[in-house]
Amino acid sequence: MAEAVETIRWHRKAEPTDGKSRHVATKLESPPLASKDERTAAPVLNRWPLLAVSAGVTALLLALSGRYGYHVDELYNRVSGQHLAWGLVDQPPLVSLIAWIQTTLLRDTLTAFRVVPALLAGVVVWVAGLIARELGGRGGAQVFAAAATGSTVVTLNAGHVLTTNIPDLVAWVTLGWLVIRLLRTRDARLWLAIGVVTGVGLLAKNLIVLLLLSVLVGVLALGPRDVLRSRHLWIGAALAALIAAPAVVWQVTHGWPAVEMSEALSTALGSDSRVAFLPFQLLMIGLFLAPVWIAGLVALLRRAEWREYRSIGFAYLFMVVLLIAIGGKPEYPGGLQVVLLAAGSVVVAQWARTTVKRSLAGVALVGNVLLSAVLMLPVLPITVYGSNPVLEQLGVFQHDQSGWPQLAQQVAAVPLSPEERARAVIYANHYGTAGALDRYGPENGLPRVYSGHNSFADFGVPTDDKTVVIAVGVNRETFGALFARCEPRGTYVNDLPVADRGAEFLVCSGPREPWAQMWTKLRWIGFSCPYTSEVVTAKSEKGCWSE
Repeated sequence: MAEAVETIRWHRKAEPTDGKSRHVATKLESPPLASKDERTAAPVLNRWPLLAVSAGVTALLLALSGRYGYHVDELYNRVSGQHLAWGLVDQPPLVSLIAWIQTTLLRDTLTAFRVVPALLAGVVVWVAGLIARELGGRGGAQVFAAAATGSTVVTLNAGHVLTTNIPDLVAWVTLGWLVIRLLRTRDARLWLAIGVVTGVGLLAKNLIVLLLLSVLVGVLALGPRDVLRSRHLWIGAALAALIAAPAVVWQVTHGWPAVEMSEALSTALGSDSRVAFLPFQLLMIGLFLAPVWIAGLVALLRRAEWREYRSIGFAYLFMVVLLIAIGGKPEYPGGLQVVLLAAGSVVVAQWARTTVKRSLAGVALVGNVLLSAVLMLPVLPITVYGSNPVLEQLGVFQHDQSGWPQLAQQVAAVPLSPEERARAVIYANHYGTAGALDRYGPENGLPRVYSGHNSFADFGVPTDDKTVVIAVGVNRETFGALFARCEPRGTYVNDLPVADRGAEFLVCSGPREPWAQMWTKLRWIGFSCPYTSEVVTAKSEKGCWSE
């Protein structure tokens, strides 16, 4: 290699005075080490094409935002925005704050509720281009990284709905970019930015701790360890702690309910998460672009010129092993896979130097966006997902956005006498049903809805003059034991395979205790199994899909 090997060149020197020519060997000096400016220089940012791709992804998401309906988690987040606190049982407060801002400034509509997720998805796409640039990718690599990121399952899923996934994805991809930039430039001041992003990320989802742990293990294992010997690291850690402190204090003062929720989720998933983990890694980015992010992983571990970034590849491998061991959800590494995809885009840009290779890369990109759109976006009539056996299994995300207005209409049709209706409230088994009835109940003349599920239990308790309850999707035996009388008065009917189809409507009256006392029995932290009324908590012996 020219940069590592001393060269020896023969050349003819000036003719000597005796008229005889001679050849001598002259050793040339090794090229000088690059200056700091040369070492830290990155290719020119392909600004306008990157902006166009980012804006295009945002525009697509906004154009489709009003189709179908609210996602089950969006219905919960919408109500949590009306009850702002520094924390919730199952998530930090940032998404609730975003929900409140959107409904306050942009009205309480489905499209308005999804403006921020669409904008943040555009940010993810932009940052993916920055990652490719940090790794030496020129204009084409930057644009391919952005377009590839915009076509992934993980980006379209997070950017279409307002859940904790989208701010978490922004935090993960941004941290990936900052860490790579830190490793390239050795600018210790970047630890301050890393601290700020970490703090904000902790207000969205606690999962970002997993990324930090994995990167730290990677740096300790493969280096460069000198980036850890900086006072800026500790200042950055202090900034992260300061930003996240209110949410942490909330968890401490409420008995760390997030830990109980994590245990319940692990029980609900059972062993299925381990079995599906590795195949799911191929789906998170998309089947057509799987070779690209895998190429990025291999290159980060093996390329001599990327030696400084080996810790990023190692971090992903460590994370996968850890999550399989503890039974974590297979989608957790999705943000880090986007970083690997950006690295792989640099590899692809260097590989695709012929028309045929560039065509193959383009076909993979188009195929991936089409597949991801069918799986994650409302591009097909919703009835297609219910009538096609394959799409019925793959379209769970679509079904979770369907049937909510019909549910409210059918609950409103439950027969009640005028006396019962005057004393009635609604109790819903899980926060999604409760959120749907909160959103669509008023227009159907329904009374206030309550639920004991997770933080919905903190949003209100019925007053003791409410002695009649329309209970939706509850366990008849356990819920009925709290009342003098309970009788079924209907079932939720829907032609689509939505999760609450078949949920029973009970009308119960004569509570045996004051509501405040009953509420301690109705409050629960955990996971509601789809298609059943089964509740899974940290104390449950089996999960949703256990035999």
